[in-house]
Amino acid sequence: MSILRGKHLIIATLSGFLVLGAGLTANAKVKKADNRPTVVNVALKPSNETDLTNYVYDTVDPNSANFHKYLTPSEFAQKFGQSTNYIAAFKKYLTKYHVKASAYSGNLSIKVTGTKANVNKAFKAKYVNHDKTSYSLPGRLSKQVVAVIGVYASNPKTTKKQSSKEKSAYTKSLSSNVNVPTSGTKPNTALSGNAFSKKYGPAKFANRYQLNTLYNQGLEGQGQRIGLVAHTDFRNSSVKKYWQQVGVNTDTGRLHRIAVAGKQKNVTALSNSQFNMAQVETTLDVESASSVAPKADIDVYIDLAPSGATLNSSAHYTAFMQAISNNADNQISTSFSPGDEAKNGWDDKSANLVQYNHAFNLMLEQAAAQGITVFRAGGDHGPYDEAQAAQTNAVSTSPYQVLVGGTTLPYTRIIHNKLIKVNQERAWGDTYTASPTQLQKGFFPGGGAGGFSTLNPTPRYQAGVPGVNTFRAIQLLKYIGKGLFTINKNPKVITGVSHGRNFPDVSGNADPQTGYATYINGTQPTKKGKKVVRVPYQIWVIGGGTSYTTPQMAGASAVMNSGRSTRIGFWNPQIYKFAQETDSPFNVLADTTSNNLYYTGQPGKIYNQASGLGTINFAKLNAKFNSEGTAN
Repeated sequence: MSILRGKHLIIATLSGFLVLGAGLTANAKVKKADNRPTVVNVALKPSNETDLTNYVYDTVDPNSANFHKYLTPSEFAQKFGQSTNYIAAFKKYLTKYHVKASAYSGNLSIKVTGTKANVNKAFKAKYVNHDKTSYSLPGRLSKQVVAVIGVYASNPKTTKKQSSKEKSAYTKSLSSNVNVPTSGTKPNTALSGNAFSKKYGPAKFANRYQLNTLYNQGLEGQGQRIGLVAHTDFRNSSVKKYWQQVGVNTDTGRLHRIAVAGKQKNVTALSNSQFNMAQVETTLDVESASSVAPKADIDVYIDLAPSGATLNSSAHYTAFMQAISNNADNQISTSFSPGDEAKNGWDDKSANLVQYNHAFNLMLEQAAAQGITVFRAGGDHGPYDEAQAAQTNAVSTSPYQVLVGGTTLPYTRIIHNKLIKVNQERAWGDTYTASPTQLQKGFFPGGGAGGFSTLNPTPRYQAGVPGVNTFRAIQLLKYIGKGLFTINKNPKVITGVSHGRNFPDVSGNADPQTGYATYINGTQPTKKGKKVVRVPYQIWVIGGGTSYTTPQMAGASAVMNSGRSTRIGFWNPQIYKFAQETDSPFNVLADTTSNNLYYTGQPGKIYNQASGLGTINFAKLNAKFNSEGTAN
């Protein structure tokens, strides 16, 4: 199986490593006075964090007086945000340094913009080492701060000539781990409309997971908006061509862009300057969500910072905070992440992983209090990081979002002269379609992420659910160093207990061998003699990964929300309760042969770390949500 991999492009998504030498770049040249614009965020404490958490759970508890009493951002600010006086004091302080500060609606965070030199002066940023920058604020302001995200100071000893470590820090702020696994085959474009859609598109998803029942009721996402947090722009022409092929609404007026870390024209120009995997990722996110919910509007929050001075962590946080602050999207999805739950994979110099995780959780609690459902792709390498054998999870594993895992659909095919037969849907963990060359090189096609968060404890909605905090695993792969694995001839089965936020929550088809079509077009610069000319490209691929099924889940959420008078809201406490009822809307993948390259199903358990609660029957899930009260 061939894998399209683009790395070091722009933000961290969820896997892989291949450096594209001509990938997306921005102006990373550092002058003595760094006047590049940058975005920094100051995450603030809520007025009462315990009350906020309880309120979030109350909004989806039918027995609570606050059931479905979702807050507007202004109501959230009054109930849980910082005071307007405190915000005004922060703005006044920063203004002295010619830095602009504006509170996001909800008063839970402040967006700080200015030149990097002025921002560093405002925060009195000092270089500590290549991993840390110290900062300070007046005591009256610092008391309510959870984290200052995205401040970094250069090593003063290397102002004139950057050290290799400093250069790598700047490169990382522009880099991306973007993985789009493909099957190595192209879709049959001689098919069109419903036939193409059933084989490669939204109808395949809808038929498999009973969303078509809701289509038959006239629910197609009308009146809904889906927010997608992405790292590049995309082309309307790519999405329209895809829509035409699958036979859905082709009105590009429902596509909207919100650039959060740079001017839109600069973001578009940089995104379109070169073919790259980050743009493929954004495009497939838009195509997937918009085709599953063909009457919904799509808001794409783009966190690409053309100046190169904004760190991934701050840009990603900015996009989410802007989407939540806007409060226009009943569901938000992302296939991107600013890094891993590992210290050596973290790019923020002023906010460590614990601080950033706390800030992210609070932000997603605001989303939940407003009734917004958040979806995040789990990843495509099983529980492994590419560079080590240990489990490494993408940030964030927040319990206030739906973490999505991957499955493989049943299929029979000869691949690399081997008969491959998958009899029933199972967790995506592929050790069997690799070519002899790939096996020799220690490379495996992939699998859905899953396991236990190292940053977040087990949330209350998972407590007591059979399978949570226990696991069964099989050591299929042996780590041989340098990011490579080999197959264990006698793999050991391991059972035990662990702790932390268990994930994924739900799963859907993500195997490229049973995947979906994506179309992307544009122009690519190439040398012709002494001239550089732009050559057009048009690419159809069959791809996989949790970054397909995650925006599809957001699309399905929009379809369900289009039949309701109030938002569904925070899924997780509701779905874990439904999973334990007799008429569960989930198909549990509990077979011990169902694995994500490590974790397996546990017979008789409701939950397992290979596929979570399992796959969804959306007709049943919608009925369950409606039975709680709120439908029309």
